[in-house]
Amino acid sequence: MVLPILESSKLRSGVDFYLAYSPERVDPANKKYNIRNTPKIVGGITPESTEMVEVLYSQIVDTVVPVSCPEVAEMTKVFENVFRSVNIALVNELAQLCEKLGVSVWEVLDATSTKPFGYMPFHPGPGIGGHCIPSDPYYLANKAKEVDFHTRFIELAAEINENMPYYVSFRIMETLNATGKSLNGAMLLILGIAYKKDIEDIRDSPSLKLVQLLSDKGAKVAYNDPYIPKIKLSQGSLASVEVNKENLSSADCVVIATDHSCYDINEVATYSKLLFDTRGATRGLKGDNIARLGE
Repeated sequence: MVLPILESSKLRSGVDFYLAYSPERVDPANKKYNIRNTPKIVGGITPESTEMVEVLYSQIVDTVVPVSCPEVAEMTKVFENVFRSVNIALVNELAQLCEKLGVSVWEVLDATSTKPFGYMPFHPGPGIGGHCIPSDPYYLANKAKEVDFHTRFIELAAEINENMPYYVSFRIMETLNATGKSLNGAMLLILGIAYKKDIEDIRDSPSLKLVQLLSDKGAKVAYNDPYIPKIKLSQGSLASVEVNKENLSSADCVVIATDHSCYDINEVATYSKLLFDTRGATRGLKGDNIARLGE
């Protein structure tokens, strides 16, 4: 897209300018990997362009990985996110199966993680969010259609992940029903709105979708997120409330939607009449008032 624009000004690629592509590799809130120690993929229009951008990035990145062309660099980026989407979908489906079988998916995952080879941990939750993982599978699927190829496996995974907020809202309704309480008119407190823990990003957050779904079903929803002071819903906006004994105990159900590190899970479990945990944050805690996704 960029090359013809530049060349329309009579500049020549490889002579007057060097054009290359380097996909973003960022994991917000990751304290181990940052821009410097995350290998940087680079692919140029010409070998000279690749070499030039490799020299550029080597000034700020420990490892630069040159590839043959921009298409390989882009497919690398897309595949990385599709890989996550597919594996998250797998574990989300496993969580639903474990519920049917009466097995704790969290105990299964903890045990599986002890295998030192052939396994990489992924965890279930209320859905996926952010600016890459929800969209890249569809980006790739659309590109595949241009060459008459249907990405059935990839699209199915995306569908499973997109359905999770609906499934979680149904499980919350079931959990309330078991206590003789209807979702319609119930007071709910949602903990965490960001799409992942310890960040302030709400783009495509499944927590937002969950709040909207529960509100649409007649629940009176409040939320807390130390990173998100206000959210907008179809019927108006909500402001974050405090997590304290009064707010926890007055809710008919407290939902852990995003497990920020600042939450005192023991306090939340102690004061909640009913607690539904979508992230496994209450693993190890027992109580008749605690229900978890995947159990």
